[in-house]
Amino acid sequence: MQERPYVISIAGFDPSGGAGLLSDSKTFEQSKVMGLGVCTALTLQTASKCLNLEWRPIDEVTKAIQLLIKNYTISAVKIGIVKDAEFLSKIVETVKESDSEVKIVWDPVLKSTSEFTFFDPETLPQLKNTINKLSLITPNYNEYNVLKQYHLLPDTYECSLLIKGGHSEDRLGTDTLVENGKETLLVPAESNTIYFPKHGSGCVLSSAITAELAKGENMEKACRTGKLYIEKFLKSNPSLLGTHS
Repeated sequence: MQERPYVISIAGFDPSGGAGLLSDSKTFEQSKVMGLGVCTALTLQTASKCLNLEWRPIDEVTKAIQLLIKNYTISAVKIGIVKDAEFLSKIVETVKESDSEVKIVWDPVLKSTSEFTFFDPETLPQLKNTINKLSLITPNYNEYNVLKQYHLLPDTYECSLLIKGGHSEDRLGTDTLVENGKETLLVPAESNTIYFPKHGSGCVLSSAITAELAKGENMEKACRTGKLYIEKFLKSNPSLLGTHS
């Protein structure tokens, strides 16, 4: 029996389990990869509201990453909430120093749906040097517009871009993958299907894609499989907390 590839989620701890490390771990398990985790922040939140956030020191975060990479053969890394550009840069440097071939996916969570700010917006211009070191970034439509405003979109010959269509006004639910300068539309698998809003849906999608990349799938196939996963998750039940199956 083939051993499952190892994947690290570097993300926040959400006690509701809907987003961050717990959510990523559930997704990894269902996607048949071995999920490891490094906590970037402790949050106090429910599925509908974030009340407080306590960042972990970056040195503790990088030490944990180094420990995991030293003891396990890591195929891919998913990054969730980070404090600022320097925080992200040090995480990426730590991963790349150990293995330059590891796939890195960043889900750029700038604000929560309830408007709780995670990423320090004043450091946005400093992201330029880091983004092209990634394999994929997965902004939603609003985050894409912020990155575009600051001229921070990646060179897609170096880092792919998946613009999630959940907040799009003209093509709701259609994601756009830009890879090697080529744009591919990823439309929903089913039309006239009811999808319920879910806390942490961005975390689930990005971790599902990361799992597929870890298994050796190419970028487009990984994004298509991730989209099928998130669509199943979004229609799992009417509550804000979805189930994985």
